Amino acid sequence: MQGETRSVVALLSSVFSATTATALLSTVLGKLVFDITGSELALGFLGLAEFAPAALLVFVTGPLADRIDRRRLSSVALAAEALVVAGMALYVSTNPTSTAPIFALVVCYGTARAFAIPASRSLPADVVEAARLPWLTARQAATWQGALVLGPVLGGFLYVIHPWVPFAAAAVLVVVAAVTILTVHVRPFERSVGVDNDGEDRPSMHQAVEGVRFVRTQPILLGAISLDLFAVLFGGAVALLPAIAEDRLGVGAVGLGWLRAATGIGAGLVALFLTVKPVSRHIGRTLLAVVALFGVGTIVLGATTSFAVAFIALLVLSGADAVSVFIRSTLVPLVTPADKRGRVLAVEGVFIGASNELGAFESGLAAALIGAVPAVVGGGLITIALAATWGRFFPALGRVDHLSDVRPELVSDAGGV
Repeated sequence: MQGETRSVVALLSSVFSATTATALLSTVLGKLVFDITGSELALGFLGLAEFAPAALLVFVTGPLADRIDRRRLSSVALAAEALVVAGMALYVSTNPTSTAPIFALVVCYGTARAFAIPASRSLPADVVEAARLPWLTARQAATWQGALVLGPVLGGFLYVIHPWVPFAAAAVLVVVAAVTILTVHVRPFERSVGVDNDGEDRPSMHQAVEGVRFVRTQPILLGAISLDLFAVLFGGAVALLPAIAEDRLGVGAVGLGWLRAATGIGAGLVALFLTVKPVSRHIGRTLLAVVALFGVGTIVLGATTSFAVAFIALLVLSGADAVSVFIRSTLVPLVTPADKRGRVLAVEGVFIGASNELGAFESGLAAALIGAVPAVVGGGLITIALAATWGRFFPALGRVDHLSDVRPELVSDAGGV
């Protein structure tokens, strides 16, 4: 038990360092690109540049996370992230006027993250038994959300010193995460991704697509992941915060940092509550309700010109999202067998990336075409409509009551789309 406690602390420490760096980078990259270009569309392309590698490499990163030590894979990928971020710091220190090298470095950063995400997100279920996974998930969510508070605020203040300073700080944080994750101890399980037609145990396309096949045959899993995809794809307004802060609210880098931190504060408070009282009943209906609340918060954010109201709206929508993340983050590892977890989480990572990074592209494109306010408000309305109708497309999802209802052998019989 003592060894498990040390591993949990090490895992959460790595999550905190890596997520702080990611949140910091997201804030200052958006600020830097908008300062150089003054374009909402450029903010959208920033998200697309980070998402593309995960989508293109999904059939490589998932099987790899199932075949080799996930701790070492995470550490190597995080080390690669640190090198890329250090390169960003070096370039930004030259007071650049072109965003092309920034986008190239973001693609490299996204490539490293594509390998880190399925491996690192598989680790909680490898560290503790299934019965304790909700306990660890709630604490990991609180840690993650705490980092989402610290990262943007730290990034905003460091950006005022000089734009390269937050990038250097992020590089150090990622190195800490890479070292810390190596100290995590995992429970043994059989690593096998199957046998090819010639009888040899090696990677194959059949095994690579197993994650997609598994998600497709689990209607509750597919419903939960796809709901997150479309809700954040259309309702994700955070990518437009640099433009909203500058043009609608009239605040600079520090104000932007606090707006980004609001997403972590709201989600962090909810995550702390979930460590004491996790969602245990009416799982499906709760998921649909919080997605609708996310849409309401998005509409308020897009319509207001008040910094205080925008801050509160971000608290609300991020708190709702924290409940959704908790449900999905607990559900996916419980449903998925250990030897398929890397591949399934790689697929889920593409869904999440599509909802976040690709959603940022959608938001930027919509804002460029119709304006930031209609783009954000319209996205919130679509999100509410999705929450209202998703139970009809995935009736099994709406019927989920307890987490024990979503074991693989039960999901398969729960009914499809």
